[in-house]
Amino acid sequence: EDVDIPSRRVLITGATGLLGRAVFKEFNENNWNTVGCGYRRAQPRFEHINLLDSIAVHDIIHDFQPHVIVHCAAERRPDVVEGQPDAASQLNVAASANLAKEAAGVGAFLIYISTDYVFDGTSPPYKETDVPNPLNLYGKTKLEGEKAVLENNEETAVLRIPVLYGEVERLEESAVTVMFDKVQFSNKSANMDHWQQRFPTNVKDVAAVCRQLAEKRMLDPSIKGTFHWSGNEQMTKYEMACAIADAFNLPSSHLRPITDSPVVGALRPKNAQLDCSKLEMLGIGQRTPFRAGIRESLWPFLVDKRWRQTVFH
Repeated sequence: EDVDIPSRRVLITGATGLLGRAVFKEFNENNWNTVGCGYRRAQPRFEHINLLDSIAVHDIIHDFQPHVIVHCAAERRPDVVEGQPDAASQLNVAASANLAKEAAGVGAFLIYISTDYVFDGTSPPYKETDVPNPLNLYGKTKLEGEKAVLENNEETAVLRIPVLYGEVERLEESAVTVMFDKVQFSNKSANMDHWQQRFPTNVKDVAAVCRQLAEKRMLDPSIKGTFHWSGNEQMTKYEMACAIADAFNLPSSHLRPITDSPVVGALRPKNAQLDCSKLEMLGIGQRTPFRAGIRESLWPFLVDKRWRQTVFH
């Protein structure tokens, strides 16, 4: 009997990362022929590609001929970018520009993942048309990446998103899940930022938005340009930590809210809330409530297994 081979092809960069894994899974489970590439953690599941190797990038794109490329790979840790500006610029800007050129060469629709950190956080919520003003080098490199992809391929979508969480392989993979140990070990007090306003967003939701955007684009070539997607629950890290504690019936009295702006590390915007109405008006979007999403993401990392019984039964 005939086997239905999906004719729609998508290539995902950074497929080994927190967002890339979710994007790969979303397309793969929705009848797309999906190829993921990664670098350090690629084999055996994904293609091993160094995005700075323009010949390797050219070859995989020309061999696979994707209809859509979702570019998740980036150096996304602001403090690492400050310490390694050249390497970050190579990946976030130069590799992105090259990918956009190669995508244009095969007529592929590129979705470039960007960040709310292109804004300075002084007058939220931000629409796609608002003027960016990044405070840190990470935001600057991602904004330069946006410009580079749009200059090299006008058929590109830029998707700006905020802080992400989801099913992590290690707690350090997300600025949200990394707090779980401090929440669980309630025998020592933990200072938590209660200054910066964040909108934690589940990678599954971003993945769904990427797929919906790609599928709409296959029907309508006018789908391009800059878009925003974000969770809609506003929380500081302190409030996220309390919500995590609440989700697992853990105490939160040892968590201490710190209301001063942080003095160490890269500068952060106070509130870079993204206005998502442009995608919503296209009928695109998905939002997982934070408590449900965080419980699903973190329960494998629960230290006291007795809590699992109470949470899940």
